[in-house]
Amino acid sequence: MTVGRATPGIGRRLLCLVYEALLLAAMIMLAGGFAAALAQFAGPAHTRPITRTLVVIACAGYFAWQWHRGGQTLPMKTWRIRLETAAGEPVSIPRALLRLVLSAIGYGLFGVSVWWAIVDRDRQFLHDRLAGTRLVIAG
Repeated sequence: MTVGRATPGIGRRLLCLVYEALLLAAMIMLAGGFAAALAQFAGPAHTRPITRTLVVIACAGYFAWQWHRGGQTLPMKTWRIRLETAAGEPVSIPRALLRLVLSAIGYGLFGVSVWWAIVDRDRQFLHDRLAGTRLVIAG
């Protein structure tokens, strides 16, 4: 870990995750509403695939763009947490998408990614370790 870049505590990161979930729920509702409007033209047989596709694109786009653009989503700004590469550089879109996929898998497997942070030498989540990223306290 780079000198001067402290890792935020696990409690702070989990509270940020709760805030992210609230914003994500709103984003899912907006994407779902847009998908429902599009499905009116495509027909009822296509409603479910259109909705799923738009929700995934909206969520992935939101996270990838925010992490790439400034390293922070709104909840991360609130909790003063920033995402960067292990070398301390801004995160690229492909790396952000990799982190997103790995985090979804890690959370889906009984939170293994969060449990990993307890034993990790830098207290990073497993998906951050695998994606070559890290969470730091924003200055």
